[in-house]
Amino acid sequence: VGEIISRFEKKGFYLKGLKMNCVDRSFAEKHYEDLSSKPFFAGLVEYIISGPVVAMVWEGKGVVATGRKIIGATNPLASDPGTIRGDFAIEIGRNVIHGSDAVESATKEIALWFPEGVANWQSSLHPWVYES
Repeated sequence: VGEIISRFEKKGFYLKGLKMNCVDRSFAEKHYEDLSSKPFFAGLVEYIISGPVVAMVWEGKGVVATGRKIIGATNPLASDPGTIRGDFAIEIGRNVIHGSDAVESATKEIALWFPEGVANWQSSLHPWVYES
């Protein structure tokens, strides 16, 4: 978990929400409802409910698109070395990490995982990382 956090922080993103919990089947199915018609849906649900999940919210310019690059391709074998999946995963059904694919899905997923909201803060490094 620390290595994953470190990669996002090194890029200049801010951790706005973090929690570890075990999710039940109903929650997992809601999280992945857009994939419910896919043949891998049942396996995906089984995987996410098999142990604790560390949910995070990251903020920063282009965080969704850049985050996807940090994470790597869905298939770990197609992920470049240096990406999270390229370094820590082998099987597509056990690809270590989920990342929102669009700002709209991120907004939906944040509301699901963090109904209480996230921290409102800005790093003292902000002026050194961002132009405005």
